[in-house]
Amino acid sequence: MNNMKKIKYLLSLIALMGILTPSLTSCSDEPDKSNFYTFTGEMASDYLKNRPEYSEFTQIVERAGLMDLLATYGHYTCFVPSNDAINTYLKNIGKSSLNDLTDADCDTIARTHLVNNMYTTMEMSQDRLATSNMLGRYIATSSGFDENNNAVIFLEGLAHIYFELQDDSVENGIMQPIDRVIEKSNNYISDLLRDNPTISTFYNALQATGVIEEMMLVEDENYDHTAYPKYYYKSHTWSEVGWVPDTKKYGYTAFVVPDEVLESKYGIKKGDIRALYDKACEIYDPVYPNDVNKDGHRFENLTDSINPLHRFMQYHIMSQYVAGTADLTPMDVNIGVVQGAFGFDETLINPIDWHKTLLPHTMLKIEKLTVSDYIGNGIKGERYINRRYDDTYKIEGQHIDATIESDMVHDGINGHYFYVDDIVAFSYDVQNKVQNMRIRMDFSTVFPEVITNGLRFEGDPTKDDDAGTPDDSATPKNGRNYYFPLGYLDGVTFSNCYVVLRRPHMNFWSWQGDEWNLFGDYDFTFRLPPIPYSGDWQVRLGFCAIETRGVMQVYFDGVPQGIPLDMTKYLNSELYIGDRFETDETKGKYNAMTDEEKAEEQKLLKNLGAYRAPRSLFHFDASNKNYFVGNERTYRRILCQAYMDATKDHYIRFRVASDGKQGNNNEFMLDYLELVPKSVYGVDGDGEMEDDL
Repeated sequence: MNNMKKIKYLLSLIALMGILTPSLTSCSDEPDKSNFYTFTGEMASDYLKNRPEYSEFTQIVERAGLMDLLATYGHYTCFVPSNDAINTYLKNIGKSSLNDLTDADCDTIARTHLVNNMYTTMEMSQDRLATSNMLGRYIATSSGFDENNNAVIFLEGLAHIYFELQDDSVENGIMQPIDRVIEKSNNYISDLLRDNPTISTFYNALQATGVIEEMMLVEDENYDHTAYPKYYYKSHTWSEVGWVPDTKKYGYTAFVVPDEVLESKYGIKKGDIRALYDKACEIYDPVYPNDVNKDGHRFENLTDSINPLHRFMQYHIMSQYVAGTADLTPMDVNIGVVQGAFGFDETLINPIDWHKTLLPHTMLKIEKLTVSDYIGNGIKGERYINRRYDDTYKIEGQHIDATIESDMVHDGINGHYFYVDDIVAFSYDVQNKVQNMRIRMDFSTVFPEVITNGLRFEGDPTKDDDAGTPDDSATPKNGRNYYFPLGYLDGVTFSNCYVVLRRPHMNFWSWQGDEWNLFGDYDFTFRLPPIPYSGDWQVRLGFCAIETRGVMQVYFDGVPQGIPLDMTKYLNSELYIGDRFETDETKGKYNAMTDEEKAEEQKLLKNLGAYRAPRSLFHFDASNKNYFVGNERTYRRILCQAYMDATKDHYIRFRVASDGKQGNNNEFMLDYLELVPKSVYGVDGDGEMEDDL
């Protein structure tokens, strides 16, 4: 961590420790003054009107029809370009004055600079803002120094926030004066890759294989969110409201190997597609041996789906859009006792997410390095692809470069790209070593549409004042819950129900704070994420049992699996291990068990189709981490154990089995999913157990 990041981190802790505590009061029309540092009596609209040095941006906001919005209570960050910045921008685009801009131009400029959440410079520690601007685009942020050697925040690698004017608070937000107009590219990701001369081999290979044509979707223009009403529901004791997403966007994330890396590591000269094909054959022939002698394998058939170079390029592309490295792994928070990934004990496990790629039936494993014993040659706090560095393997993976360049644009209308320091490949070692492990996924990463449309970490996880009367205003101040129309989520079908994503709350008995609920007489089927190789696998569901929930029957590929899952039964019920389970969310009682006792209990629970929750996961309040492993409600159930073909799609179906409208309309919870190979779950000797992390 560089000095600037250290300073910002320490200052943010001081500020956040005092202001980010959960409130249990009801919503109010008054601004929450605990969110501000100073009070001027001005609204954001007054700030602009009262300062002639921002008169041109003020005109732009007025022509966009947004001044009334900035005069109301809310939580805004306004990046305010000076008059000099506006005039420079006009000159660069060939305009002589604001009169040469259309009202639509003004709307685009204004919304680009407005964010419906508050951010001080101390809270801009990632490589993008955590909330998109009012155009639905994320603003890239980075640390640097201005001409006077002051530590400042840069936006999109060019504009910077004036050091002496930063974090100027008003009653409804924070004003951040800047020295340049922020511009977001409306180019496709394919255009951005084409225009970067340092990655020409990678781009030419995308063209030659036709993979570039697989990266062209932007948005479903037939999707109309206004056709769907709000949905009012009750989850456990919370009365809430859900919206359908405003957009249905598509997107891509590319991990790009620069020309200099290909040449220095593999001797592949710039533009030498044949040499890149030969390298692809070396990697993929052992993974797909049955395709080696087929016609589509030949260099003359690069666009064929079985061609090694075609597969090579597909695996470098994720089938979802992320705007910064923060989206590649679980959200970092700096709240009270937690300074790191939401819900992870970072001393025990690295925060990991799994993401699908354009190569059919494959995923990338992406992790942030936090466990000191397994850093190897990596950099603590940085993110890596397909890394497995532990007591068994020493595979370093590929480092993801979060650099924001001032001369190259990395973020387009339908995608983003990062540089990596080596080839990203679904190699034999990745298939059989790196990914031969328990794959744990929050349900919000199972469906790519959630991250692409910015729905995963919606709102403020510290705010609980939507627990009573739900805030159903157009822009609820603490964030939205969502429900999904049929057809929105790829690989999902359902009937007679609502599918709800509840926004994160730090004290929910839910991993990473969010959870999915089904309500109604549901019949819900979803496609499982890909597994790396064919064999025997367990599929497990992590959830929280509560008396307001219901009972459902599980099917795997259409075949019913065992007895129904009853979400009202706890681990200390007679269905499981009864009084042998001692509740202790500090996990002290669990840690006090001997290894033999833990192994015996795990074997007993496994025979009953259940596991305790992992030892590394928790929910929290301002002063305590409450570990799931010691909670009788938060556990895992085996949904099925079956042979799975890695070349095919597999499906899990949940069908309501409750007696009538049980609990809150048969409420059913999906928290996280585990795909577990036999190499992990198949321990059966005396005193042996699967690791409890």
